Parts: sequence; structure tokens; C-alpha cells
Amino acid sequence: MTDRSRVHLLPVSVGGLASGVPRAPVGTLFLMAAKGGLVAPPRYGHPLLFGRNEPDVHLCVGAGDPCVSRCHGRLTCYGTEWWIRNEGRLPIRLPRSNLLVEGAEVPLEPGYSPLFIRTGPRVEHLLEVWVVSGTADRPRAEPHDSTGPRQAWELEPGERLVLTSLAQRYLRQEEYAQPLSWKQVAEELNALSGSARWTPHRAANVVERVRASLSGKEVRGLTRDEVGEPVGNALNHNLIVELLETTTLTPRDLALLNEDG
Repeated sequence: MTDRSRVHLLPVSVGGLASGVPRAPVGTLFLMAAKGGLVAPPRYGHPLLFGRNEPDVHLCVGAGDPCVSRCHGRLTCYGTEWWIRNEGRLPIRLPRSNLLVEGAEVPLEPGYSPLFIRTGPRVEHLLEVWVVSGTADRPRAEPHDSTGPRQAWELEPGERLVLTSLAQRYLRQEEYAQPLSWKQVAEELNALSGSARWTPHRAANVVERVRASLSGKEVRGLTRDEVGEPVGNALNHNLIVELLETTTLTPRDLALLNEDG
């Protein structure tokens, strides 16, 4: 049986962790799954186990799903830092779509992390994790508060036009969308303007300046050093995802591609 000393169970009816957690010492770990949750203090002396075999794990994830391992993972505290190790057969999807494969172990980032175990084309099991950091918790919203959008990045008109062309497949919600090629972007912009002033190199330079600017503001995945070779479309894909998630680009921007001149 699992050792539950100093582990406190959260009520099953408690809401998800995405909106924040109560005040707690730095390094405190909050976990939440479909059947409930728990909280463990920093320097907890034993690994926390999760998986589908409820009697032998601290937190049940994927109950009744034979594709989830009986013990699918463990979380271990080192000081105020928590590490996650995959003990199961299927990968655990971390934020930014990184996959933690069987036997691999990585540190959890401070704050909120949604973790997913995908067992079928349309079946995923969610494990929410929050590691309390020294920074202020995310502000909580009351039920009737107005919706506050994420802070969008500022783009100059020329940057918005080039990026809208580059990202148009994403903005049109095409399946498995990829960025346009620089040649396609230049041809489209020249057709819109009725001139030949756009070249693939010029379009690429505009987007490179935006990537460099956001990378300097701690947006990750926008440099070759971070992504590694071969780069392929990864840098532009990561940039487009960031612009969509922050609503810097929206489907309304597609109107730019229909303007005459």
C-alpha cells in the first residue's frame, strides 16, 4: 500500500487547478485528477504515485482504462523542486506538447502544468499539477467578472500582413496546418499589392524580426538553439501558435488578404 503520511486529500468536488491554488509554502505540490486530488508539502519523504490501480497509488488517473498503466508515474521532491518520472508504457504529454516517454524523468516547472495520457484517438486523461513558486498566484476571477483577454503582442501593419499570409492555414482552421513557404507568401503579397516588391527573403526578414523580439521577451521555441537542427517549420510554427494563443492574430486578420492594394 502507498504511504500517505503528510499527504492531504482534496475534496472530490473541488474545481480544477488552472485558476489558482490556496496560499501555501514554496514547493508545495497540488495534484488534481477526475476522481479528486491531493496536496503534499515540499521535502515530502516518499514518491507520489499515480495510475489506474487506485489501491496502490496516491492518485487514481484513468480508472478502468487498460491502456493506462497501474502505476503510470511518480513525483519526487528534491528540496522545493518536484520531478516527474514516467513509469508507464504510454507517454505523458507535458506543456508545449513535449512527450515524457517510459523511464524518462524531468523537473516540473513552477506554477500550473496540465499533463495528459492519451489512450485513443479521442481519449485523454488529465492530471493537473501546480507547484507553488515564490511569485504571486494568478489572480482569481469571480463568476460574474468580465472576461479579461491575454495580453496580445503588438505588431506593425507590415508585420501583421506578412504573418497573416504565413499563418493563413491556421487562421482558417485547416487540419494539420503548416506555415506557407516564403515563396508563397511573397507571391501572395505581390498579388495583393500589384507590384513585385516582395521577395521570399524580405518576407522572411520581417518574420525573423518578430521572432527575435518575442524571444527577447521570454517566449520560448523561437530560436535555432532552442529547437535544434533540423529546424524545418518549427520556428514559424511555434511563432504562429504563440500569436494565436495570445489572440495577437485572429481569423479577422484574414480580411487583410482580400484587400485590393
